[in-house]
Amino acid sequence: MGEFVRLEVADGVGTIRLDRPKMNAIGLQLQTELAECAAEATERADVAAVVVYGGERVFAAGADIKEMSDLTYREMNVRGQALQTAFNAVAAIPKPTVSAITGYALGGGCELAMCTDLRFAADNAKLGQPEVLLGIIPGAGGTQRLPRLVGPAKAKDIMFTGRMVDAAEALEIGLVDRLFPAESVYDEALAWARQFVGAASLALRGIKEATDRGLEVDLATGLEIERHVFSALFATEDQKAGMRSFIENGPGKATFEGK
Repeated sequence: MGEFVRLEVADGVGTIRLDRPKMNAIGLQLQTELAECAAEATERADVAAVVVYGGERVFAAGADIKEMSDLTYREMNVRGQALQTAFNAVAAIPKPTVSAITGYALGGGCELAMCTDLRFAADNAKLGQPEVLLGIIPGAGGTQRLPRLVGPAKAKDIMFTGRMVDAAEALEIGLVDRLFPAESVYDEALAWARQFVGAASLALRGIKEATDRGLEVDLATGLEIERHVFSALFATEDQKAGMRSFIENGPGKATFEGK
């Protein structure tokens, strides 16, 4: 249990909860605790899916500027690697993940949200990459993940201007996936995550691996990745149980054990 980040598990769903008042500024300690929670969520068999949540008022307003302002190039080069490592740990959780975004998700907050598979946002949320206004660029994946989500032109516009993107535009361009009233965002994210409790966890892991790895390579290589992951699942008990249940009882009635 960290001071600023904790993993809360209930009914098969893990919530990675950011809790650093007032704005969940992403400093070094928070980054370290975030990576630890991501590793715990990855390892725990009782966690089928993960929600990343900053609380009712704000997701995360960005990096801790006071902590970074006087760093040298050499110091920031080391710290930047640690920052990306923490965020990559969230992206690498081999289970379905969703961000529940309230208030602001700016800078590092937006970058963290982009590390999850889906993003549910409050209808009054604000997202953006305002680093250019500080004389820097996004350093936790923004220049890479944002273009992959919304396309290079829209991503460059958001990063060039440093402007805030309101929830309606974020939905329109694909930066977020669903909008809800602020008071129900977290509950909706939990409901989405709960559908994977008891699901075919190895197949879910395979879908995420094949999709994420495939996006980084050409189509032919991606198809090879898919073929290997697809074939590997035929060595699992879940595949046997799922197909046997389909033959005997019809679709959607199999019991899976993650083996």
